Amino acid sequence: MVVIRLSRGGAKARPFYNIVVADKRNRRDGRFIERIGFYNPLAKGGEEPLRIAQDRLTYWLGVGAQASETVERLIKQAAKAAPAAA
Repeated sequence: MVVIRLSRGGAKARPFYNIVVADKRNRRDGRFIERIGFYNPLAKGGEEPLRIAQDRLTYWLGVGAQASETVERLIKQAAKAAPAAA
């Protein structure tokens, strides 16, 4: 099964997550199919905390990829922020 999940990066105590499309059997930070965005929980000031390529997200959900619970929450958060920015 193909899943959309977070892949951790960054330094110790400074997390940074890539939102990736991967095979469920691969490790969390292992091989992935495509990177469709990022999430920076420690973003301050003018830094962008979340970016998701909506067109690629729609494509992968359309072909049957399942989003993790955390990614589902981030998708809703991005959807709320998008109309405010427009």
